[in-house]
Amino acid sequence: MCGIVGIVGQSPVAPLIVDALKRLEYRGYDSAGVATIEGGTLARRRSQGKLINLERRLGEEPLGGRIGIGHTRWATHGVPNEANAHPHFSNGVAIVHNGIIENFAELRAELMADGYVFHSQTDTEVVAHLIAREIARGANSVEAAYRALRRLEGAFALAIMFSDDEDLIIGARNGPPLAVGHGEGEMFLGSDAIALAPFTNAITYLEDGDWAVLRRDKVTIFDMDRNEVRRDRQQSLGTSFLVDKGNHRHFMEKEIHEQPEVISHTLAHYLDFVEGTTRALDLPFEFKNLDRIALSACGTAFLASSIGKYWFERLARLPVDADIASEFRYREMPLSKNSAALFVSQSGETADTLASLRYCRREGIPIGAIVNVRGSTIAREADVTLPTLAGPEIGVASTKAFTCQLSVLASLAVRAGVERGTISPEQERVLVRHLAEAPRYASQVLKLESQIEAVAHELARYRHVLYLGRDTNYPLAMEGALKLKEISYIHAEGYAAGELKHGPIALIDEKMPVIVIAPHDRIFEKTVSNMQEVAARGGKIILITDKKGAEHATINAMETIVLPDVPEIITPIIYSLPIQMLAYFTAVVMGTDVDQPRNLAKSVTVE
Repeated sequence: MCGIVGIVGQSPVAPLIVDALKRLEYRGYDSAGVATIEGGTLARRRSQGKLINLERRLGEEPLGGRIGIGHTRWATHGVPNEANAHPHFSNGVAIVHNGIIENFAELRAELMADGYVFHSQTDTEVVAHLIAREIARGANSVEAAYRALRRLEGAFALAIMFSDDEDLIIGARNGPPLAVGHGEGEMFLGSDAIALAPFTNAITYLEDGDWAVLRRDKVTIFDMDRNEVRRDRQQSLGTSFLVDKGNHRHFMEKEIHEQPEVISHTLAHYLDFVEGTTRALDLPFEFKNLDRIALSACGTAFLASSIGKYWFERLARLPVDADIASEFRYREMPLSKNSAALFVSQSGETADTLASLRYCRREGIPIGAIVNVRGSTIAREADVTLPTLAGPEIGVASTKAFTCQLSVLASLAVRAGVERGTISPEQERVLVRHLAEAPRYASQVLKLESQIEAVAHELARYRHVLYLGRDTNYPLAMEGALKLKEISYIHAEGYAAGELKHGPIALIDEKMPVIVIAPHDRIFEKTVSNMQEVAARGGKIILITDKKGAEHATINAMETIVLPDVPEIITPIIYSLPIQMLAYFTAVVMGTDVDQPRNLAKSVTVE
């Protein structure tokens, strides 16, 4: 995750910004930069690689100035080099950015037609030029920033400053987190409270759609309709903890809300949004030469693998065996020389998954590790590491690691289809564009949390719950049931909707809520038939669908949660969020230990 820091201060800020960025290193990055204003002149220092490189550069070429912005970047648009590192400039405007501007190509073409020259491959530079153009047309700095923000589509956090105003930083949030820090005669902006902890413990968290005008003596916050809004000032514990909950009650809630950001960074590692293509990977095998893939994992990672099976087989016509690692390691699966194995693990230390990897090593087939911890045992013992870029996940029940695993698997499946000739270049561009939209849709779904919390209050009255889904929504139904079991301790099971009449229907009565995951897709009507079977027996249906699905469901559901209409390939990613929120809020109502549920551990390192 990228890191943002901004300071409107009383003393030279460049060293302070670098120190604050160091507190964000846990988020991961591949380049860094700082910009300041002194005497009406913008200046910046940028470097590829770690912050020590930036510090060395600043030692050789110091920056003065009592106002500045800084950034650590995970590459999304464009390779990780100095030219693409933030901050970016345009005619007296400086900007740092976290997230993805989805309509950047359209805006870039428009700006180039107006004579604006681009010096990077980033989507961020588009925003700088948009603001500069509005100033050239006569707008003041605040008005220019607002007009530009109204043009942006996607998930983003921004910090903006202007060479002609050394008392102004503008921050904006639409998805990725951003916090304002309050000082005495100075103000701060940061990706989270940890970055700001050395300066202040008085924090205001911006909400989605907020943009803030920071000056040394105050901050004014507006919504996207330009109404001034009030946000609570809180005392942060950022000085005490490496990873802070921010304004969330639990780490799990915070990590659910981080998903638009971490999904975007994970996708950007595997997709080239500028070219609309998948990235070529240095793999120990070629997809076109494989006749089979073995996917193995435990728990939530296994359910991600089960969804990946659908993608690989449908998009790349590549057969997949998805196995629970504790079964895979003992069933002595025959592996052909033209097969490969992928192992999925958040921690990279899961004992059964590691044992399965070692079985494949003995069988002599190439091995890939989809892990969130690059230095983990599974990562070290694999032939190639395929990272998920979720950042630290503190809550035991996996949320953002799951959607990042899905993001990797979807990207790999598209790449496999390209290499095997089952996906044309035009289809590749469409699929990459659809995947790039996932962070924006995830941000929209998070806005449904008040409705989902109300549903959770009702769900907490029951002791047994069924989840139903078809196709990729079948493993997602199992994941929803697993989440509910893990943290609320309510008994729940996930089934393929078509299996309902083969046994589970015996459980249906007025005391059995049934959560149905059913976007309006090619098999929607089949799922409706299953819902009617539930309704006929008095079951309480909670339907998670889209607008068209809600209109065509023809059943009297206890509650219908309506999600945005999304492309098919990202449906499992987007529909993960409501089932996570439903489990989370139910657990909160039940009063359980959400982040550390009984009997469970984050990393299972024993058999």
